[in-house]
Amino acid sequence: MKLFNRSTPKNSVTKKARPFIKWRFTVVCIFILLGFFGLIARAAYIQVLEPGRLIQEGDARSLRTKLMPSARGIISDRNGEQLAVSVPVQAVFANPAEIFKHGGLSDVQRWHALADVLNLDRTWLLHELETKKSRRFIYLARQVSPAMANYVHKLKLPGIGLKDESRRFYPSGEVSAHLLGFTGIDGHGLDGVEKTYDGWLTGEPGRRTVRKDRYGRVVENISQQKRQPGKSLQLSIDQRIQAVAYRAAKEGVMDIPATSVSIAISDVRTGEILAMVNAPSFNPNNRNDRQPYKMRNRVITDTFEPGSTVKPFVVYTAIKHGIANEHTLIAIPQSKHFRVGSKVITDVSRVEPLATVQRILQKSSNIGVTKLSLAMPVDYILDTYRKVGFDEPSGINLIGETTGHFPNRYRWSDIERATLAYGYGLSLTPIQLLHAYTTLGAYGIKRPLSILKTERVVPGEQVLDPAIVKKVLLMIESVTDKKGGGGGSRAAVPGYRVGVKTGTAKKAIAGGYGDDYFSYTVGVAPISNPRLAIVVMVNEPKGKVFYGGAVAAPILSKVLGSALQILNIPPDAYTLHKVDVDKGV
Repeated sequence: MKLFNRSTPKNSVTKKARPFIKWRFTVVCIFILLGFFGLIARAAYIQVLEPGRLIQEGDARSLRTKLMPSARGIISDRNGEQLAVSVPVQAVFANPAEIFKHGGLSDVQRWHALADVLNLDRTWLLHELETKKSRRFIYLARQVSPAMANYVHKLKLPGIGLKDESRRFYPSGEVSAHLLGFTGIDGHGLDGVEKTYDGWLTGEPGRRTVRKDRYGRVVENISQQKRQPGKSLQLSIDQRIQAVAYRAAKEGVMDIPATSVSIAISDVRTGEILAMVNAPSFNPNNRNDRQPYKMRNRVITDTFEPGSTVKPFVVYTAIKHGIANEHTLIAIPQSKHFRVGSKVITDVSRVEPLATVQRILQKSSNIGVTKLSLAMPVDYILDTYRKVGFDEPSGINLIGETTGHFPNRYRWSDIERATLAYGYGLSLTPIQLLHAYTTLGAYGIKRPLSILKTERVVPGEQVLDPAIVKKVLLMIESVTDKKGGGGGSRAAVPGYRVGVKTGTAKKAIAGGYGDDYFSYTVGVAPISNPRLAIVVMVNEPKGKVFYGGAVAAPILSKVLGSALQILNIPPDAYTLHKVDVDKGV
């Protein structure tokens, strides 16, 4: 018996070895080699020829740049008093993804406390975070005080953070609001000086670049760029005069009463603006007080027909071209009416039958300047108006300045020439009128007005004959002479020689004139050696008395008197009857 003897099954089939197929092996090797070389080529392309894209994608996932805000430049007045400063504050932000990663809104009381301190509706806050849970950054409050920021920090809520920023603060409040303007929530100027010089005042924020891991931890400091603070700006404004002017304007609005009062003062020697105010005003520190009718800087935006304030320039033109001199007598009808074509020119005050040009200015005779205007080509008057800046900006370079309307026509009727002589048919802004009288006070030297403190006096251009200008200044001085019946006697300043011209004009409406008035007074002082020019505009006086000599002149007297004393300009009333031979006065 044979043990373990295996017999071959009868039905088994002997397997034959498969033959080696060379061409298949070759094809497989080729494909493997092609794939290998393709990977090498791709790796070389990525690493050598185009490495930037992957580096950029990697950096986008790990690099973070943090902005370090810089302080906005300080705005100060000519004496260094701060008018606008930046104070450090913080913004409160939320990272909803982080909040819901650490328990979400389960601790409701603490979230309600956060809503209360930020003055947010509790329901709104919870709903905002719930609906934006995939977001990683949401502002909850901007420019919060340090005390509020400290309270938020102590709540220790996950996903709630603080971000450094700054807020603009205006110590003078509503006094200089129209001039300074204000900034937006992101620190850029939106109006006034803040907007005009935004590029100068805005600094360059610092930047810190770091690399973070997946958990938000800093693993590498890449670079850091230092912040560049904004440059400071010194204005020509004297805040002492600014405060006096604003107080007078605010009192005028209430006492007259009037819709608004605007005042501007310039230094005739340099063209610097020493004060520019409007009432009513607004508090730039309170965003809820920013109402459109309060925010308009009427000194540079509102236009009006200048009325009798242009008469000194008509008299100058007549003397300049030999039409009249200071001794010329002009016949004035005692009826106070003078017909020009189909229209009648009327005087408010009675003037002698024969009046000098000085008396015409003193009594503000429309008939007198009409006769002067009709006696010379209209181009003579237009040329003088252009020379003193009635057709151009004042040079103050503030956002929002307008230029009014300057007539430009080929044919002029007699009535158009007449009304042009007493300030109808053209329109100006208060700053343009101030510019003209600044030129008059500088003995005919025209300089651009400036809101910035000047380091040196701008030479200017001699556009008017100084000898004639001095005669005209003496003539408008008589307007403040109460004994002589001057229409602007209420603009007089005790101890000083003041030259003014008052004016009143109806407000133009569609199709003609309405029932409201502009009342204004503009002047120069002291006459013996002019230093200041001033314009006072009263918009829509509501009382029974609405003439410029009655409502605007007293405000001018109050403000101008204070400004002369603040600047320590010596009184010159004692020179009234003296003759300055050297100056030819």
